[in-house]
Amino acid sequence: MTFDCDILISGGGIAGLTAAAAFGAAGFDVICVDPTPPVTDGAAESADMRSTALLQPARLLLEDAGLWDRLAPHAAPLQIMRIVDAGGDDPSPRVTREFDAADISDAPFGWNFPNWLLRRELLTRLNELPNVDFRPGTGTTTLFTRQSEARVGLNDGSRIRTRLVIAADGRNSPMREAAGIEATTRRYGQKALAFCVTHPIPHENVSTEVHRSGGPFTLVPLPDRDGMPCSAVVWMDDGPATQARATLDNAAFEAEATGRSANLFGPLTLASPRALWPIISQEAKRLSGERLALVAEAAHVLPPIGAQGLNMSLTDLATLLDLARKSPGTLGDADMLEAYHKARHADISLRVRGIDLLNRASQASSPLARDARAAALNALYALPQVRKMLMQMGLGLHR
Repeated sequence: MTFDCDILISGGGIAGLTAAAAFGAAGFDVICVDPTPPVTDGAAESADMRSTALLQPARLLLEDAGLWDRLAPHAAPLQIMRIVDAGGDDPSPRVTREFDAADISDAPFGWNFPNWLLRRELLTRLNELPNVDFRPGTGTTTLFTRQSEARVGLNDGSRIRTRLVIAADGRNSPMREAAGIEATTRRYGQKALAFCVTHPIPHENVSTEVHRSGGPFTLVPLPDRDGMPCSAVVWMDDGPATQARATLDNAAFEAEATGRSANLFGPLTLASPRALWPIISQEAKRLSGERLALVAEAAHVLPPIGAQGLNMSLTDLATLLDLARKSPGTLGDADMLEAYHKARHADISLRVRGIDLLNRASQASSPLARDARAAALNALYALPQVRKMLMQMGLGLHR
């Protein structure tokens, strides 16, 4: 039987491009398609201004894929994660607790990168791999599978015959829907704004979450910009309030953002456009179908708390790659895909539920609920073994 490729990847976001690099570097013939060409210029209006913290375990996969050396010069280390509760009568900090990676490891928790920069470096890596064919502007439309193969229709009228389809095509995954795999969705009535700011007080490689109501205000360190300390911000809040902020002029928005940050870094100055998106949790009921594996947001969507989203996605890829390497001759068969589902499903469900609870706590608006949240933060931090266990669980380290 003749195949057009070993693996067809539907989706060219960060997870899909990383999958293409990882499986390509492992020697598999890969075609990766995405209907929307990636934006790789941070100054472009449509650039993804969110940032991603790649946690410790992700580094092994990125090294395997030949990506880490390319990314390392742009990395902002995450040594300390600071949680601030500002849920009192006024929006100033009343509880501050710092979780230091040195308590559990010689390395930082992870390294932070702007999403547009990750896309740029991923594309450069794919251009070095002769067995990877990336087709931006092309999307998947149909999926037909049988025991021995998958045939995927593309929007240019062509059809690809492959051994394995990897669905990395987002929360509304066309491949998941074509396979008839259901997903459970939870909505919170929240939206998030993502943007970059400069500020006069250095972040000192500390990632800071400020909790009051509506959702966290998170500042993640980036390299300096124009000689000023710089951070990527995700500001989660109720949908209507967030929508209204998205339309404020820069001066009014900066004033609101500075207040919501508890003024921890001094006046915040916008250094990018603002991007708006809805907050949901979502979990696919199965992670595989016939000749199909779901990864990343096709499999799971979480609120952006604790840097779990993309890191869970990279664990999906590492698990799938390990299974493929162990038995390349049976790539995409039923036993391999069942093993993938069993290896990932329980961990994904646990993390989706955990982040759901954290997000609901972050939305607390009543003084009583805010006080309970502050008391819980104090209690957890006061127990060193519990604190270390939570940090290890967050990184995906099992000890």
